[in-house]
Amino acid sequence: MSEKNRHGKRTAREKLAAEREKHRSRDKRRRALIVGASVVCVLGLAAVIGVVAANAGKDDGNESAGPVVAPSGAQGKDGLAIPVGEDGAKSTLTIWEDFRCPACKAFELAYRDTIHELTEAGKLKVEYHLATIIDGNMGGTGSRKAANAAACAQDAGKFTPYHDVLFTNQPPESEDAFADEDRLIDLAGKVDGLDTTLFQECVKNGRHNSWVEKSNEAFLNGGFSGTPTVLLDGTNIYQDQSMTPAKLKQMVEDANK
Repeated sequence: MSEKNRHGKRTAREKLAAEREKHRSRDKRRRALIVGASVVCVLGLAAVIGVVAANAGKDDGNESAGPVVAPSGAQGKDGLAIPVGEDGAKSTLTIWEDFRCPACKAFELAYRDTIHELTEAGKLKVEYHLATIIDGNMGGTGSRKAANAAACAQDAGKFTPYHDVLFTNQPPESEDAFADEDRLIDLAGKVDGLDTTLFQECVKNGRHNSWVEKSNEAFLNGGFSGTPTVLLDGTNIYQDQSMTPAKLKQMVEDANK
């Protein structure tokens, strides 16, 4: 084979090798770009998830901003207690509740009739304090909106029956149904004379939202373990495993002798 032919073949091989190396380099760059883009997408998704997680359970302050407006007749420190019963009653029951709290519903259904009997007899005064613990734990605004609606019912002199209606119709803890203001207004239809234009405006405008938040802050700062917290003349009776409606009634009766 002539030197010329050998040189031509060597040149062709070199060109082929150079072309293959160019393709390998191009494929390597393309794979690097794909991997890089994938990493960016994953990091971007993680950032979005992080933002969502960071904001889970946070309340939208826009709806709660404004002056603290206590409901009509509110009493106690900073006007955070809604009173039921006569001021001169010899026993006082202090209840911290959340309208989304299943344990609060269980307490209310078990003790409601006894509490009503004692307050109507003038032997017991109840001071209701409203909290929004489930909103913070589960996310949503149903605790706050239901508490605001209950405060609106207090303005109309209908707190007790509406309070009972809310607990009777409490949605599952994981469902934030009370965040729907129309739902709260519909439930007001179960209380004679409550579903008025004034009540509807109070609910939709969140008139008492800031008051509800202040009440919840008082709960968080009070050192309580959870809702419900039930104190009879300062003693936590909810922690008493032997407590029953009959025992509560007897304790109140004894205090009134």
